Amino acid sequence: MVTARKVKMTVPKDIPEKWFPLILPLKRNKQKGLNGATSKKKRTEEERKVRANDREYNEKFQYASNCIMTSKYNIVTFLPVNLFEQFQEVANTYFLFLLILQLIPQISSLSWFTTIVPLALVLSITAVKDATDDYFRHKSDSQVNNRQSQVLIRGSLQNEKWMNVRVGDIIKLENNQFVAADLLLLSSSEPHGLCYIETAELDGESNMKVRQSVSVTSELGDQNNLASFDGEVVCEPPNNKLDRFCGTLYWRDKKYTLSNQNMLLRGCVLRNTEACYGLVIFAGPDTKLMQNSGRTKFKRTSIDRLMNTLVLWIFGFLVCMGVILAVGNAVWEREVGFLFQSYLPWDPPVDNFLFSAFLSFWSYVIILNTVVPISLYVSVEVIRLGHSYFINWDQQMFCSQCNTPAEARTTTLNEELGQVEYIFSDKTGTLTQNIMSFNKCSINGQTYGEGSDPLGPQPKRLDFTPFNPLADPDFCFYDDTLLEAVKVGDTHTHKFFRLLSLCHTVMSEEKSEGELLYKAQSPDEGALVTAARNFGFVFRSRTPGTITTTEMGRSVTYTLLAILDFNNIRKRMSVIVRNPEGRICLYCKGADTVLLERLHPCNQELMNITSDHLNEYAADGLRTLALAYRDLSEDEWEAWSERHRSAAKAANCREDRLAATYEQIEQDMVLLGATAIEDKLQEGVPETIAVLSLANIKIWILTGDKQETAVNIGYSCKMLTDDMTEVFIISGHTVQSVRQDLRRARDRMIEMSRTRDGKEEGVEGCFMGNGFREGQGDSRGGEKQLQCPPPPPPPSNLMDNISGEFALVINGHSLAHALEADMETEFVSTACACKAVICCRVTPLQKAQVVEMIKKHKKAVTLAIGDGANDVSMIKSAHIGVGISGQEGIQAVLASDYSFSQFRFLQRLLLVHGRWSYLRMCRFLCYFFYKNFAFTMVHFWFGFYCGFSAQTVYDQYFITLYNIVYTSLPVLAMGIFDQDVPDQRSLEYPKLYEPGQLNLLFNKREFFICIAQGIYTSVVLFFIPCAILSDATQSTGVPLADYQTFAVTTATALVIVVSVQIALDTGFWTVINHVFVWGSLGLYFSIMLALQSQTLFGIFPNQFHFVGSAQSTLLQPVVWLTIALATAICIVPVLAFRFLKVDLKPQLSDTVRYTQLVRQKKRKPAGRSVGGAWRGVGSVSEGRLGARGSSRRSGYAFAHTEGFGELITSGKNMRLSSLAMATFASRHSSSWIDTLRRKKHSHTNTPPSASGESSPAPSCVSGSIPPLSNSSSVLCGSQDAPIEEETGAAPDTQTASTSSTQNPPAPAPASEAADGSAQTLNAGVLTPAALRSQGGDSSGGWTISLGAVQEALLRWKGRASASNSPVKLAE
Repeated sequence: MVTARKVKMTVPKDIPEKWFPLILPLKRNKQKGLNGATSKKKRTEEERKVRANDREYNEKFQYASNCIMTSKYNIVTFLPVNLFEQFQEVANTYFLFLLILQLIPQISSLSWFTTIVPLALVLSITAVKDATDDYFRHKSDSQVNNRQSQVLIRGSLQNEKWMNVRVGDIIKLENNQFVAADLLLLSSSEPHGLCYIETAELDGESNMKVRQSVSVTSELGDQNNLASFDGEVVCEPPNNKLDRFCGTLYWRDKKYTLSNQNMLLRGCVLRNTEACYGLVIFAGPDTKLMQNSGRTKFKRTSIDRLMNTLVLWIFGFLVCMGVILAVGNAVWEREVGFLFQSYLPWDPPVDNFLFSAFLSFWSYVIILNTVVPISLYVSVEVIRLGHSYFINWDQQMFCSQCNTPAEARTTTLNEELGQVEYIFSDKTGTLTQNIMSFNKCSINGQTYGEGSDPLGPQPKRLDFTPFNPLADPDFCFYDDTLLEAVKVGDTHTHKFFRLLSLCHTVMSEEKSEGELLYKAQSPDEGALVTAARNFGFVFRSRTPGTITTTEMGRSVTYTLLAILDFNNIRKRMSVIVRNPEGRICLYCKGADTVLLERLHPCNQELMNITSDHLNEYAADGLRTLALAYRDLSEDEWEAWSERHRSAAKAANCREDRLAATYEQIEQDMVLLGATAIEDKLQEGVPETIAVLSLANIKIWILTGDKQETAVNIGYSCKMLTDDMTEVFIISGHTVQSVRQDLRRARDRMIEMSRTRDGKEEGVEGCFMGNGFREGQGDSRGGEKQLQCPPPPPPPSNLMDNISGEFALVINGHSLAHALEADMETEFVSTACACKAVICCRVTPLQKAQVVEMIKKHKKAVTLAIGDGANDVSMIKSAHIGVGISGQEGIQAVLASDYSFSQFRFLQRLLLVHGRWSYLRMCRFLCYFFYKNFAFTMVHFWFGFYCGFSAQTVYDQYFITLYNIVYTSLPVLAMGIFDQDVPDQRSLEYPKLYEPGQLNLLFNKREFFICIAQGIYTSVVLFFIPCAILSDATQSTGVPLADYQTFAVTTATALVIVVSVQIALDTGFWTVINHVFVWGSLGLYFSIMLALQSQTLFGIFPNQFHFVGSAQSTLLQPVVWLTIALATAICIVPVLAFRFLKVDLKPQLSDTVRYTQLVRQKKRKPAGRSVGGAWRGVGSVSEGRLGARGSSRRSGYAFAHTEGFGELITSGKNMRLSSLAMATFASRHSSSWIDTLRRKKHSHTNTPPSASGESSPAPSCVSGSIPPLSNSSSVLCGSQDAPIEEETGAAPDTQTASTSSTQNPPAPAPASEAADGSAQTLNAGVLTPAALRSQGGDSSGGWTISLGAVQEALLRWKGRASASNSPVKLAE
């Protein structure tokens, strides 16, 4: 600690080694490529020398200008760079190669324009999109670079554009102006060289901060003095440390130490200061804001990367097929072909069978290239564009308060939204509203501000105006007993509010008489001072030596003798003032754990009572402070003042000496009471986090705020709960201490996990994932206790199988060590075993580094969400960046891929749009590869019958139109509109999201299954017609075994088979689906008859060779029988397989569809839903929490600029509400998913399934309660109730489901849940009644993906189950 402060206080010019800790991390970051333009510098800057008002001297060092550039292209580089990026797509390179081959007439069987037109279209569309995105970046850069600034040049102020400002210039800033570059504050219009800034663009905090100039330059007030200023600054090189600056000012043969308190950083805004002057130290890309901005990256989805790999495999497969057919051609030409030479000679330049085979190879490469047609990539872009419009049009993600819709700012990442495993969230403005309100207080043992009964009458808001004309009209308080105590002159109450009006660092601005505007360093202080103002103790103004207040209508001016400022160790602040009567008093406020131990012994009884009140406030999630005072005699003040002056002048260990001095005076204080402040969360944050957690998405908070504030918010939004096994605090200042903390945490997790597992294997019962014991609770209704499954085998990796819920809190200085190369693995293994991770006091670049670390080590899809400029680098680094359009500007939105106005919309973005996009894209790709292999492989089989001559099976126009017309629209409709379950069910069952995280729907295995089905289809489509038609004859006796009849029969069977297949694959039928599927089929027959008509043959006899073939072929009954037989042989195995899969091993989505189907068939008019009636009570619309148990946690409200204190805790805190408890208890536990997660080395807290089954779908077998449901609120009926009873609606039927898809509902009351047939809140039982929605089911053509046949099967199973047993959904 001492060493670190020495480095920060002074950096002598002759010892540059002191800066190595700053330089070396910078070098490492440059190697990682996170520092923008500075990483391109060839010269490594070891120290910076800047001379004021001397551009010629400063230009020798070639410092960066103040011009910034965040764009990727310019007019010259756009075309080559963009084409280079696009041809990194393997498919684009592949099609370019095919285009070149098609230009060679000796080997080309298809026209060149069939490839160049779609390829040019794809490249052009992508280029236009990239150019548009970059144009907006250029526009933003231009707006910033052309801002005006006042620069002192040759003694006069001149307006200069920001881009023309240079290092060493002196700039004048006026109130509410942005700081143009990183400046050394020279002087200010405020006394003592003070100025006030807002740093929302840097750290996301909207509260004001104080900066002060060096005393020797604060006297340079006018332009003449500043023009003659020629001081030289020697400082650290450019770096990304927002909270640190080391430098020395040399002027007039003296040197002055410079620190971060003397700096104004680019991105800050000058507030409450008329004007100030600053010397430019860092400009443009060297500023700390730009150093923390991540590089603009070209983002690709995992499906894109997989498709690149698959294209390479397909190309290899294509080459193998070409080689086989070329070898066949060589053999045939040598053994058989010579017999035909007399009337079928080789075309020049072919002169031998080997050269014929060589040309045949390339001809087959062209013919068989349709296994991956260019239309695939066109279709993918169209589908992604449609998904983006669905996000933009979603009314349930529209914020009416700020009139802001959701916006998909990119079209390339939609399916990645369905695969997210880690969310990295900012805190201020993202999770919270950043609004504090004075909620409760305890004064002399009496508590005020009691909460009202939610079912009783709501109290009336107090009107302070008649009592106090200076009251803030926006202040809300409901307990009139406190106001009465003030009015009657209660001494303790007056002292309480007097302390709040004096003990702070708030600045007041009085625009007009009585119109006060407070500017606080933290919203906590603003709330406390505003509370004192409304209760009659109004803070009016301050000077460096006085504080003026209005107490009960009387103006009072106090002499400010000393401010004992807050820091992370003290966790308290004090002021010493002298009142007009001459009495000296010390007022102190701070964390209860540090303040209560400094009280006079006579306060013991009051302290016990106040401690109980603090427990209650902390249990409500409020931020608490204890208040105390001490009267000082004149002698005590004089003696202490002398010690204080001596400590303040100390050259060494100044901070330690001051802290010791503060400690001496802050003793034997008298307790006044405590305050409780509410930091309001955004609407729906706790529910959103609970639902996302059920989807196995891990959420990390990365905030620049101090530890205590972040931890409080963690408890408020239910990331941290009472039921967590342990919360680990990592706060070491050295690499060794951080490594020890991490290892100690891991050892503790392993130890407690073993202990927990040992208990679970005992006779007390089997525990589920969150400490709930199966078989525990009410076992009425004939339910049987579950048997414990056999203990799992010892895990290969202990950290992958940690049971229990842990949380990790790490500070910024510890995180800096944890992110070093040799520490990353330890940090990742520890943090990823925890359910919640909170990183405090992190810089913007550290946020990006954390994201990069998870991407590197976990290979997981990451999402970053934030609302400020300090989140931009994190947003750019993550796979998906989401910007909140909040109160901190639009920088985060401009850098994001998706944007909306409320954090709660994130669950709909991921669980609905993301999941649907992933599902649709996977189904699209599976079907696309299937239909193209079925189409193309027929050519391969035909090669063995045509002498390997590269003859095509189909008419060339059928080949051209197959992917463009006949099969393109149905698969587009499925890829854009398909659903497996409605959006309400996607939110009720978060476990439906897990297949995307595990990449189950489209992977290498699924790809091989698709091409295997396609190859099987091609075999049937070729050999069945070939075998039948070879011996078939027309009714006239003419044989049917001709090439054209075979081609028409095979083509027709192919189109019908793939149309039936997509009808089976479609799960959500709309009018568009029907038109596209059946319309494409009709279009095929229409076009085929037209192309093979006499009319076109008469006009173009050389182009249409199949004249009359369609008419003559399709009139033959044997042809239709052949087509029907081929279709049946292709489709029946698929149907049989899917029947068996649904019957024996259903997915969770199959089960949800079944309950939906039963509900639609058997629903009756229902009474009002109990869940709906209680929804308003259970929701957390204002960020408030329900009352918790009597647990104790320090939640003191202090958010000054310093804040690295240790977590103050004395027990547990914040139990989950019944909503979250129900959702956590209902975690879907499936052994097949667990197995896949272990294979993927993913971390989960879900234990192995107790059901012993390998299916994700639930089963409600008599005598067992499988842990399957994923509904965020499931209130189930008796397990033995027949299905007719469960689905029948009655006025007293218990339901708990959502009427809105935005927020999970609150559960029904326990008393009502106990009615009827002993219903229990057990998420292990899934019944249709439990999932009935008050708002009804989605209208339209929602259906089961296997079509009407599967529906019939499920109905039959439902009837069979309902006739004699509870609902049985076999796993």
